[in-house]
Amino acid sequence: PGLHVFAIAFALEVSVGKTNTMMALNNSDVLLPCTFTTCIGFQDLVFTWYFNSTELIYHGKIKNKATEPTLVTRNPRVDFVGSTTKKDNNISILLHNVEFSDAGKYTCHVKNPKEKNAQHNATIFLTVVHKMVETDNTVTLIIVGVVGGLIGLLILFMLIKRVVLFIIKKTQDGKKECLVSSSGNDNTENGLAGSKAEQKAPPKA
Repeated sequence: PGLHVFAIAFALEVSVGKTNTMMALNNSDVLLPCTFTTCIGFQDLVFTWYFNSTELIYHGKIKNKATEPTLVTRNPRVDFVGSTTKKDNNISILLHNVEFSDAGKYTCHVKNPKEKNAQHNATIFLTVVHKMVETDNTVTLIIVGVVGGLIGLLILFMLIKRVVLFIIKKTQDGKKECLVSSSGNDNTENGLAGSKAEQKAPPKA
């Protein structure tokens, strides 16, 4: 049981990076990244790249850590651009002159006989476009413009609201001041201070 847990802990892992979606320009070359990791090493490791799960586009073998992969079979438009004698066990491929028909799912599959034929794979979804960034930028700029405009209007509205509230408050404060000063003036004209009037009121009653 202990050995079984150990085997799971050091299982084969295959990765295509942080994102599994890519965009390529029609007639360009596109790099399809893939790396694998295994803590217990590998022997006669086999890796294959598939297009849409069924079409094999690259098949390679790696004898051990000290050797680079040997080609078994490949699509004429695909080249191996990785390296396995370096630290990251890179088994990336380069797809030349992509066409719209090349859009789809690319699977990087690895099998390691040293790990009781452990297998693992990772997938990239490729989109092929006629023009690369122009359309996206226009849409983005429109969105940013609209959002920016709305935020600008909101800020302007908030500022106007503040100014209006400030004016109303000042006007109300002014009225209060006028009322206070006018009542003070009235008392002065009558010759009576508020306190004296209050003191004289009880005797009259």
